[in-house]
Amino acid sequence: MRTPEHDALARSARDPQTSDRAADRSGAGSAPRPFAALRVLDLSTEIAGPYASKLLADQGAEVLKVERPEGDPLRRRTAARVSLPEREDSALFRFLNAGKRAARCDPSDRADRERLAGLALEADVLIESGGPGALEQWTGGTAALWAANPRLSVISISPWGLRGPFAGRPATEWTLQAATGATARRGTPERGPVAAGGRLGEYATGAFAAVAALASWTAARATAHGRHVDVSMFEAMLTCTTTYSDLYSQFVDTLLPQYLDTPSVEPAADGWVGFATVTSQQWQDFCLMIGRPELGEDERFLSADKRMQHLDFIQAAIHAWTRPRKVAEILEMSALLRIPSAPIGNGETLPRTDHFEDRGVFVANPHGSLQPRVPYSLSLVERAPIERAPEAGEHALAWSRHRADSPVVAGPTDEAPLAGLRVVDLTAFWAGPFATNVLALLGADVVKVESTNRPDGMRFVNTKPGVPTWEAGAIFHGANSQKRGVTLRLDRAEGHRPLRALVERADVLIENFSARVLDQFGLSWEVLSEWNPRLVLVRMPAWGLDGPWRDRTGFAMNVEQACGIAWRGGYPDLPMNANVCDPVGSLHAVTAVFAALEHRRRTGRGQQVEVPLVEPGLNIAAEQVLEHSAYGVLLGSEGNRGPDAAPQDVYRCRAGEHVAIAVTDDAQWSSLCAVLAQGPGEADPLGDLARLASAAARRDAHDAIDAALARACADRDAEALAEQLAAAGVPAQRLVNAHRLMPHPQLEHRGFYQRIEHPVTGAARYPGLPFAGLAGGLPARPPPTLGQHNREILVEELGFSEEELAAWERDGIVGSKPGWL
Repeated sequence: MRTPEHDALARSARDPQTSDRAADRSGAGSAPRPFAALRVLDLSTEIAGPYASKLLADQGAEVLKVERPEGDPLRRRTAARVSLPEREDSALFRFLNAGKRAARCDPSDRADRERLAGLALEADVLIESGGPGALEQWTGGTAALWAANPRLSVISISPWGLRGPFAGRPATEWTLQAATGATARRGTPERGPVAAGGRLGEYATGAFAAVAALASWTAARATAHGRHVDVSMFEAMLTCTTTYSDLYSQFVDTLLPQYLDTPSVEPAADGWVGFATVTSQQWQDFCLMIGRPELGEDERFLSADKRMQHLDFIQAAIHAWTRPRKVAEILEMSALLRIPSAPIGNGETLPRTDHFEDRGVFVANPHGSLQPRVPYSLSLVERAPIERAPEAGEHALAWSRHRADSPVVAGPTDEAPLAGLRVVDLTAFWAGPFATNVLALLGADVVKVESTNRPDGMRFVNTKPGVPTWEAGAIFHGANSQKRGVTLRLDRAEGHRPLRALVERADVLIENFSARVLDQFGLSWEVLSEWNPRLVLVRMPAWGLDGPWRDRTGFAMNVEQACGIAWRGGYPDLPMNANVCDPVGSLHAVTAVFAALEHRRRTGRGQQVEVPLVEPGLNIAAEQVLEHSAYGVLLGSEGNRGPDAAPQDVYRCRAGEHVAIAVTDDAQWSSLCAVLAQGPGEADPLGDLARLASAAARRDAHDAIDAALARACADRDAEALAEQLAAAGVPAQRLVNAHRLMPHPQLEHRGFYQRIEHPVTGAARYPGLPFAGLAGGLPARPPPTLGQHNREILVEELGFSEEELAAWERDGIVGSKPGWL
């Protein structure tokens, strides 16, 4: 229920007179960056938490990184396993922690704990990643923190979440990939399942944690009370890597086979080139380009799943055309036919890529490495320069500047953080709808606008049989819950009248067309801002609004190919997409929305926001460019191996099942050897290998260890072995097929899914946000059928007449079925 105080805050956010008087750290005379009033106490380590606080620091938040006396382990970690000089921090640590301050704190020391408690008194957000019970060691827990500072929000990041039967279960990101079903899906049956490289799940979790922090800060300023948000890495990865497979499993009750998208990353005369034929027309055009038009007409090959059944034949036809040609020639021909394509980027080539050079994407940091810039731009806020990262213990346990104005209005409420925010959603496919879905689940009123002649293409993907196809797409359902929907022909002038009425009442408009489309509709930023000067326009083209690739067609698969994600994912000799760029890019767009709204709160002015999908991709793949520029090492894929565990691989067990095992330290290795010494098979299955007492020694013997583990696992039950190892403290998971994820005790305990009745497809489980502790977060409304809310919104809310609606229906401006029917 809204309170008068909450409404007063909403009015003040729209008042151009309202302004902050915060001093930005970039200079006393400059305008403050959007999050200048935000103070963050960061107790986290590794990637997820620091990436979350980086996203906040990028827009001016003061972040104090608090480390134990031994420091964040990431300071000494490199993916290339380079030996660093004694006081030199890793390039990745410096990227994630640029512009922050750093202090040491010993939680066993009473004086340190008291100083930390004093810092928490004046903080807005505390981020920690220690797992169950860790916060209590630092601060006494949320009760003690709130007794001193009720406005403080705490963001806790852990592998499974802080509560539930899996809360204390050992895990790495790599074993969590196995738990989501993503690993079992990737690769070919002949070569076996393969996970994605690059710790992408931790970045996805960090992006979610940043959104949770901003939503909590928003709620705390409205209610004078903070939130404790419990972020689950497992749920974040499930959300970002499996394209709503659990939802699809309720539409089609079959197992998902192993899968290699075709065409995707293909060999050329001078390297690799990437494609994405998402629509049937793109597949037909691709077949025409390679001189095999008959393949495009053959029903056996019309979908990627069907092509997988004829993989050798299809690849032979593709490679006969790609292998003799250079990448540049292939890209040029693809662009002429508007076939989505991209070069395969890596740490060496990315900074020299023409599009990224032209747009100034890579910049030098003060430590001498190249890195990608902040991955979105605000038209009224200059991008801040990259600052250096702090040395260990460089600063005192104290804040560096006076607290900025951060208005508080008392009056507790359980309302969702973005209640009252109005969003016009012109997006389609996955990236854009995912962003607006997050806003809707945080409480915004999102109106999805489609056209009857071009509905959202995801309506027709992974559909439920026996019902109208356009109402039964699993990915559409997953990314569009909690929204309302109308249809408007934006290529017709008459369709602009109702759109203008929506925009005049909106706070945010989001679109993810290619760069030229909005202008072709006559809906430029100049037009939209004239309609509503307070509007925040978020644009999400794949490649950006300018640069040599501006007009290229591109999907997330191409983005992953171009930004280096594909280079590190897959088999060592075959780059492969990771299927994460759409949602992670979306979360950066949500962060940008918070920044633009905060700027508007101070100034009353809307602005245009650009979030090219490729730039968040470059940020979460930044390690490749960082390490190549810092150490001269070109990172690539190691298949199921990686720099943070040895041994690490997928091992075949009884009945054709697999178990994923990752050993990150000597104690886990001893426990693994002890578990395998019990049970069927050899009494001492690892022999002399069990005495390898260091990660380096195990890495050198990885081939021999893999062979021994393969023998030891072959006669064991995968589920039982994974449970034995987990109980012994070893990260291990049975590979699950994503269509058999549920029932899952941890997801059920945390209530990750909400059962909703859809008018066409019936009742099903729909996912919420991967964190607990904020109002909202779970969908209560199913995705809209095509044009479902035309009358409710256009007539009842916007005031158009029944006669106008009837005329629009006759003229095809609005409707409830695809126009070609």
